Amino acid sequence: MHRLNRRQLLLATASLAVAPVRAQHADAPRFVLVLLRGGLDGLSAVPVPGDPAFAEARGPLANFDAFDAPPRPLDGPFALHPLLPQLHALHGKGELLVVHATGLPYRERSHFDAQNVLEHGGTRPHELASGWLARALPHMAGGRAVALDTAVPLVLRGAAGVDTWAPSPLPEPDTDLVNRLAALWQADPALATALARARGLREDPAMAGAMTAPMPASMAAGPGPARRPVVGLAARAAEFVQRGATVAVLDMPGWDSHANQGAPNGATSNNLRTLDATLEALRSGLQAGGTWDRTVVVVATEFGREVAVNGTLGTDHGTGGAAFVLGGAVRGGRVLADWPGLARAQRFEGRDLRVTTDLRAVFRTVMAEHLRVPRAALDAQVMPGSGGLAMLPLLKA
Repeated sequence: MHRLNRRQLLLATASLAVAPVRAQHADAPRFVLVLLRGGLDGLSAVPVPGDPAFAEARGPLANFDAFDAPPRPLDGPFALHPLLPQLHALHGKGELLVVHATGLPYRERSHFDAQNVLEHGGTRPHELASGWLARALPHMAGGRAVALDTAVPLVLRGAAGVDTWAPSPLPEPDTDLVNRLAALWQADPALATALARARGLREDPAMAGAMTAPMPASMAAGPGPARRPVVGLAARAAEFVQRGATVAVLDMPGWDSHANQGAPNGATSNNLRTLDATLEALRSGLQAGGTWDRTVVVVATEFGREVAVNGTLGTDHGTGGAAFVLGGAVRGGRVLADWPGLARAQRFEGRDLRVTTDLRAVFRTVMAEHLRVPRAALDAQVMPGSGGLAMLPLLKA
């Protein structure tokens, strides 16, 4: 189904392409990937006020006086943005780890190419046609995945056992329509199989609630982060995971921040509020379902931003940034960083936070040590060319 986007859309229109079947391994580890598309400014989300060059390098973006609270302290020179209180609470509980000065081998500044590398797991744009998570899926216990979207993202493209779910305003199809679709599609093996699979899932009492329940009214629409659709999708992702999905993928677009980045009610600030609420909804749902303790969530973006503010009080495309690793299986309460410094001479090309930790090492560690993907498969198939990267101390023993 993942190879046929047009046909997938037809199934979605019929409200039939939905959730994964229950994994055979109910106690298997779980993984949620949250992709922040547009380039999160890691120095905004995780400022470094203890760096002696921070205030001068960031200019007005080093000033948080317009917010209700100062930056929330982490260990060492690091802090969290004032608008990330739930993440800060997780850090205090030892369930959040920040990886700073991280990024991809890709060093150019195209959103499209950087997202392509982020999702296929190689080193160059369009080097691989499938996604690293899709290639890892067959090696995982349970091996089922769901994307909370209308189409399968590249990171999951290329594997069997991948489904999509997104809320639909359309009414439920009646039996006559479904039967007509079955007759129309019976000569097409891909469509016939997808329809039969969807019908089977809807008849599975263990999955029916997650597939057909309406979005919570408080999360479906309206102003404020708690009412943005991605928060509701996070709550639904938690349901799918606790019902048996091994992997879930969430997308959060809109992180490009070329202008007015420090405005307390601007796009970046609102995105940070929404991210905090989204991750709290995910944690709360997983905790209630008893799966948080064996879950790892990674929040990653395609690149960071330039260190210095631009002429419109924003930041332009850069390289190094920050990632978040959270969950009950995470050895958190720390910032993992080989900190390069923010003075101009310490920056990449004199502009960007220098990448000192390859983001692929984060993914490799989670796949090897949490999801138990064999390292030989990681090196040869899942992330070819990354075998020289060391495992990182991300997880509880």
